[in-house]
Amino acid sequence: MAVLIKIIQLILALSILVIIHEFGHFIASRIFGVRVEKFYMFFDWKFSIFRCKKVNGKWRFKFFKKNEPEKYITHETVNPLTKKKDYSYEKIDLNTLPEDDWRRAENSTEFGLGWVPLGGYCKIAGMIDESMDQAQMAQEPQPWEFRTKPAWQRLIIMIGGVCMNVILAILIYIGLIAHYGEQYISTEEVNKYGITVDSLGYNLGLRDGDKILTVNGEYIEDFSQIPMQMILEKTDYIEVERDGEKVVVELPDDAVNQILKARSAFISTRMPFVVGGFSNGSYAEKAGLQVNDRIIGINEVEIPYFQDFKKEIVNYKSEDVNITVVRDIDTLTYLTHVGGDATIGVYAAQMLQVSTKEYSFWRSIPRGFKMTGKMLSDYWKQLKLIVNPKTGAYESLGGFIAIGSIFPDTFIWRQFWEMTAFLSIILAVMNILPIPGLDGGHVLFLIWEVITGRKPSDKFLERATTIGFIFLLMLLIYANGNDIIRLFR
Repeated sequence: MAVLIKIIQLILALSILVIIHEFGHFIASRIFGVRVEKFYMFFDWKFSIFRCKKVNGKWRFKFFKKNEPEKYITHETVNPLTKKKDYSYEKIDLNTLPEDDWRRAENSTEFGLGWVPLGGYCKIAGMIDESMDQAQMAQEPQPWEFRTKPAWQRLIIMIGGVCMNVILAILIYIGLIAHYGEQYISTEEVNKYGITVDSLGYNLGLRDGDKILTVNGEYIEDFSQIPMQMILEKTDYIEVERDGEKVVVELPDDAVNQILKARSAFISTRMPFVVGGFSNGSYAEKAGLQVNDRIIGINEVEIPYFQDFKKEIVNYKSEDVNITVVRDIDTLTYLTHVGGDATIGVYAAQMLQVSTKEYSFWRSIPRGFKMTGKMLSDYWKQLKLIVNPKTGAYESLGGFIAIGSIFPDTFIWRQFWEMTAFLSIILAVMNILPIPGLDGGHVLFLIWEVITGRKPSDKFLERATTIGFIFLLMLLIYANGNDIIRLFR
């Protein structure tokens, strides 16, 4: 059930993002008088689940229909000497078609839902895109086509999708900040009990109980931002308080590489283990433990913190142990069974106070812009790490499984919109990359045209787009292959 909820959230988020992105291209095209032939959610290879179009002033609908024939007849000729194939395209006289034939309504956009859930598209007349409509490009250019418009108009049409994704992220962040405020656990609050580290954190020079003071001389208020700060910025040292003394932890030169390859929470909060609740059939509850009991020992071994309990309890799977607790002013011991999964059926109470910054609606607007800007900047920095082979960050690339895993097991609207805003920023950044087949590839060629005054030939654009799609397909296979490999590790 949890997997199904994640899948539903992923599909819903991607649907919103694709529709908003393609709407950016759609509205910009319509503003400049360019026809949009198709507007599809998901890809309609061979057939579509649903489609509609305004024909002769009336909306017409079709369900589970094969794709309509094109408006051109393709003629193939073969050179007898070279055996090379050549194609010519004959435009169909649309006036000879039945009155209700959709192809006659050339100025109307066909809206639809495809069946291949890998995105969506907006088919703009007179543009070399993922449709690779060579027949249309072989005809005489028309004033309502993309290719006949000035370069600056074509540039606005191409960046329309990216702009809409950024605007969507801004609006989501404004709404979240105005409604919920900003919630986080401060570094000062974490320092009440200090941090806990895994083997990677230990190798970097940190120790359990350290209280983080600064990272590269900068105090970071939101504790959860410290690992990201260490990854994205060149962090040379961390100042901590250890056993009452200030200690400077010098980080190794390959610290970022180690963090990226480990993919672990190398530093996290620690807190006393206070019973917050019990699971169904809890062994601890049956033994006599109560809510608000503080667990301090297992079989004479002191465990002052929850993290210590987790490390120690794995040694007693399927055994009976003595659990020592403090209740009010009494110290009590209960014989408790440990499950085969090294649990006793106890939920730990949250002992760290969550800080909340409240914002009015008007104050949330500039904050939403600032947060979006920071997220865009951070993701650009992450991309720089990925393309740098020395960091090994490319190994962390993920596909649909990785994207789906960022959603929670239960449908929580706040977290859903946070993830949607984050994915919208990723989509904006990835689409503006100068790769043929993406919006950024078209922008690159348009900038070249503006600077040189020369427009790349249609044949060049077709070949560049084909190469771009091959590269993107390989990237898609690699990313999803990483997901599959991780499942079997």
